[in-house]
Amino acid sequence: MRLLLVEDDLELADGLVHALAQSGYAVDTVGSGGEALAACATANYQLMLLDLGLPDFDGLEVLRRLRREGMMMPVLILTARDDLKQRVLGLDAGADDYLSKPFEVAEVEARIRALLRRGDPAGTTLNFGVIAFESAARRVTVRGVELELTARELAVFELLLRKAGRIVSKKHLFDSLYNWDHEANLSNVEVFVSRLRRKLEYAGAEVEIRVFRGMGYRLEQQVSDETA
Repeated sequence: MRLLLVEDDLELADGLVHALAQSGYAVDTVGSGGEALAACATANYQLMLLDLGLPDFDGLEVLRRLRREGMMMPVLILTARDDLKQRVLGLDAGADDYLSKPFEVAEVEARIRALLRRGDPAGTTLNFGVIAFESAARRVTVRGVELELTARELAVFELLLRKAGRIVSKKHLFDSLYNWDHEANLSNVEVFVSRLRRKLEYAGAEVEIRVFRGMGYRLEQQVSDETA
C-alpha cells in the first residue's frame, strides 16, 4: 500500500514513516500543500495522512482542491486542532477520518486499516485456488493453514493476487514497497519473489509466480503434469 504523508514536522514524519514501513506500507512524505498537490498529480496513493497546519496554505484547502479535482482516496487528518468546529470543518471538506495530536501510532494504523477496508472494492477475502487472502486481517491461508509472510512479502503477494493472470511489472511492485527516497533497488523485488515462491511451494499452494523477462511477474494456477 502506497500512502502520502503531508506533515511539516520532520521528526514526527520520520517516526511515522518508520513505524508504517514495519507494517508494509510505502510512505512518501511532503512538507507543504503545494508539494502534496504535485505528488498526487504524479503518483497514485491509496490513502493520505494530512496535517492541517502547513507552511504555505491550510491543509483544508489541500483537501478541497483534491476533492474538486475528483481525487477520492481516503484522507485521514492528523492535527493539533482538536476542537469540535475544526473536526466538522475537516469532515465537511472531504476528510474520511480525523485524529488529534498527540496520538499513538497503533491508533493511526488501526484507522488506516479501517479506511482501506471501507474502500476495498474486492471485499475482505480473495480466493485463488486453495489460497485465501483476508485483506482486513492481512492474513494468507493455504487450505485453512496460515502462511507466515513478512510485511513486504505480503505486499508483493497481495498485488500479484489482485492482478492474478496479468503481468505485474517489477517497477510496479517496487513502487508499492518503498517510498521514493528509500535506499533500495529493483533487485529487492527479486528477493521477495524468491522467498514467496519457496513458501508457497512448501505450503502446497499449487500456484506459480512466472517470470517474464523485461516485463515482470504473473501469478498463475499450477498446471499438473497430467493436464499439461
